Amino acid sequence: MSVNQPKYVVSGPDTVSSALVLTPDALAFIADLHQTFNATRVDYLQRRAKRQVEFDAGNVPDFLENMTRVRDTDWKVASTPSDLQKRWVEITGPVDRKMMINAFNSGSNVFMADFEDALSPTWINVVEGQKNLIDAVRRTLSFDSSDGKHYKLGDQIATLMVRPRGWHLNEKHVSVNDAPISASLFDFGLFLFHNGTELLKRGSGPYFYLPKLENHLEARLWNDVFNFNFMFF
Repeated sequence: MSVNQPKYVVSGPDTVSSALVLTPDALAFIADLHQTFNATRVDYLQRRAKRQVEFDAGNVPDFLENMTRVRDTDWKVASTPSDLQKRWVEITGPVDRKMMINAFNSGSNVFMADFEDALSPTWINVVEGQKNLIDAVRRTLSFDSSDGKHYKLGDQIATLMVRPRGWHLNEKHVSVNDAPISASLFDFGLFLFHNGTELLKRGSGPYFYLPKLENHLEARLWNDVFNFNFMFF
């Protein structure tokens, strides 16, 4: 954590699970992420606007000249984790409790729990969605419908992947140092804080789908966030 702890304020109303999800330690964790990386995020968002002006003037995207050596060199990425080796069928859906259970039990290889396009990002949906993920990781996720049906996870379920909101979005119900927190870091940080260690204990890991990246700098920023969080483990 940072030496100078950032000041955070939660303005969203209490939900059924807010006391469990929005603990002081979890909020301090995401506030620290925001304080460390938000200035760079804002700068990159401003660069998007400048880049759009260039595109509108007729300039087209191209490869970076200073990366020619890398492109011309043999290289490879790290190996894929064992439970993501088979991704023949993936299913995407919101972090709604009943829909998550059906998605996990669908027979697909991967379920991408989506805080972005598939979810209306109301405060209740976002907070309760984090609680649903906590239960899913621990295999305790269940749901009782009004018609008396009981839903629970099967013995074999899809591998979990989480899609946080994009860099361009804020979470207006939490502020850090009087500024709204990055929705990306809010979604990412809460999931990692509550589930990262537990997933590793279970032989899996915290896997993320990162939406709406527009250039290598924005991808590099996510890489910096991941590297920063190694200290968490």
